Amino acid sequence: MSGGAGGAGGPADRIELRGLRVLARVGVLPFEQDQDQPVEIDLDLVTDLRAAGASDDLADTIDYGAVCAVVERDGVRSAPVALLERLAARIAEVVLAFDGRIAAVEVAVRKLRPPVAQHLATSGVRLRRERAPGP
Repeated sequence: MSGGAGGAGGPADRIELRGLRVLARVGVLPFEQDQDQPVEIDLDLVTDLRAAGASDDLADTIDYGAVCAVVERDGVRSAPVALLERLAARIAEVVLAFDGRIAAVEVAVRKLRPPVAQHLATSGVRLRRERAPGP
């Protein structure tokens, strides 16, 4: 069973956050640039969870409530974007800057009402970003 340090590749543990729904200004169409629309965000935070597993202390892990708040405030609501790709990249940047214990983050962002003529439940992107190695 993997976990903890994860060997040479860093931690294998992760905190999974699913279905964070927020309003965003994202899109290239004029109406998308003028009004908020709902998006849904999933995050996987790669971090070593051994200390929290042993201590049962919030200080030894990542406060996911605070992560959700910073993603909404600084990642989504800070400025409009044209592309979901940029929104996801900005969210990844915000998450990695939030806590140095986060080694990597996987971000999925979905528009819940994509503006296409066909019946499409969602459109989205998924990306993974890792913390740059230290000196």
